[in-house]
Amino acid sequence: MADGKNKGSMRELVTAESMIQVAIALPVGCVLGWLFGTWLDHKFGQHWIGVVGILMGAVGGFIQIFRTASRYLGQSK
Repeated sequence: MADGKNKGSMRELVTAESMIQVAIALPVGCVLGWLFGTWLDHKFGQHWIGVVGILMGAVGGFIQIFRTASRYLGQSK
């Protein structure tokens, strides 16, 4: 009986961790893309690479959200 409670608690913690990943994936991706793009802007004397970095970070964040959600939805079946 105690093992069943522990498994339920662990499953809830894993679910909470997955939801935290979903919540931070997009902002972190955008910020990292912006930082890297801004660094490249300064290195090459451009002004558009930072915007591309933000967009690429957003795409990466959406991919991470999709992977996390797919994994979570696959476990609930």
